[in-house]
Amino acid sequence: MAVDPDRLLAAEIPAVEQQYDWRQCVLYALGIGAGLDPEDGLDLPFVDETRLKVAPTFANVLADPGFWMRDLPLGLDWLRTVHGEQSMRVHRPLAGRASVRGVTRIVDVADKGRDKGALIYAERELIDLADGAPLATLSQTVFCRGDGCFGGKPSARPPPPPVPARAPDASVHARTSPQSALIYRLSADLNPLHIDPAVARQAGFPRPILHGMASFGAVGQALVKACCGGEPAAVRGMGGRFSAPVFPGETVRVDIWRAGPGRAAFQARVAARDVVVMDNGTFDYEA
Repeated sequence: MAVDPDRLLAAEIPAVEQQYDWRQCVLYALGIGAGLDPEDGLDLPFVDETRLKVAPTFANVLADPGFWMRDLPLGLDWLRTVHGEQSMRVHRPLAGRASVRGVTRIVDVADKGRDKGALIYAERELIDLADGAPLATLSQTVFCRGDGCFGGKPSARPPPPPVPARAPDASVHARTSPQSALIYRLSADLNPLHIDPAVARQAGFPRPILHGMASFGAVGQALVKACCGGEPAAVRGMGGRFSAPVFPGETVRVDIWRAGPGRAAFQARVAARDVVVMDNGTFDYEA
């Protein structure tokens, strides 16, 4: 199916407003694996309301517009869309309680050619309603496998840099539990692929898979502890490319390469299956 890039770029994705408090913060943290070790002193503040720290990646689920590729009349073959890349830029640390507004827009469309699909680049600006200050910019790249060859321009955006071809400077682990997808879906994304074994098998998986954004959050939590000493206020940004799904209960090894003060590259792998699940990762923080 050929898409109309002008129609996509002019699409009006409804803005969303949301109020949250410490309960939503903690529920999200549990969904990305915080607290699996009840003696991990760096994790506990993310699940304890009396000394609460908010995971930076929580921004990804706040004021989310839902599955707009399906819900809006955009002419997309939404059944063949894949979340390819995600990045976030933090402007201000999240508070434990706030009212926020999310404004999402499509910022670019790229034609990969016949039988190669298209890329849609979308951004969501997250704003604190109390003072109008920006909290985060959330960028998403969607691979539309059935929507290429519409006569549009190819992507002018450079691919994310590969991780260095040397041994990592550090490796840490992000644990998930068999219940991770069941918990995470209460914060975002009720897709039955993550809870219904029959739907997962129909999609070609042996069992339900973990949400890609839950994997993003779990890896982000590991990076916050490894690079920032567990201080979320130090995080400035994170991005990466999804390359394979994680199954609930698996442990993800996060390999880290220091790339200068306040910057690291990373790759996430399920070592038990020898599968890279996130690649071309970057993590920026206050050194």
